[in-house]
Amino acid sequence: MVGGARFFRFMLIALAGAAASAVQGAEVELVGVFGSKAVLVVDGGAPRTLSVGQQTRDGLRLVEVSDGAATVELNGKRQKVILGAGPVRSAAGDGGGAAAVSLVADARGHHFSSGSINGASVRFLVDTGASMVSMGASDARRAGIDFHKGVGGISQTASGPAQVWKVRLDAVRVGDVTLNGVDGLVHENDLPFVLLGMSFLGRMDMQREGDRLTLRKRF
Repeated sequence: MVGGARFFRFMLIALAGAAASAVQGAEVELVGVFGSKAVLVVDGGAPRTLSVGQQTRDGLRLVEVSDGAATVELNGKRQKVILGAGPVRSAAGDGGGAAAVSLVADARGHHFSSGSINGASVRFLVDTGASMVSMGASDARRAGIDFHKGVGGISQTASGPAQVWKVRLDAVRVGDVTLNGVDGLVHENDLPFVLLGMSFLGRMDMQREGDRLTLRKRF
């Protein structure tokens, strides 16, 4: 019986380890918001409806719901998911590996992600055609950027010439990837989202497989 007890204990440890591995770095998508409840999809599974403070058996906890977004916690790490944006998968660092984030394209092939600039939450659109991380004036103000002190210039947009200011962003975060000292461009008019341009992407290794784009921090 002692041997059987040891085997049973070993199996419990093995199963617990497997469950932790399955949850770590899980892909989370917000598909619905109902008051203080959020409908979440984890790794493409069945939708789960959680109330604020509720936690699933595999460790996913709903922290907050507000304005079409939800903050979730998994393995002690929090991230914000936005309704209508593609799912975000944050790869946990192991063995000193570089931080990475994996983004899934939407129906039109665009890669969106929630994140932050100087701690202010924003919605990013990956745009390799943009030379810098580019945002509208209201997003810049929320991030505490005094852009009028930046270097002024004119940018040619689809609507014609527009006043812009080049600034320095203290911190840009996408998933678990954070870069400091990133060049940014602020437009005088508001933009529907922040363009994640080459001043950020140029410091990443980018790998695309099907509709999945993985960004891995190089420096």
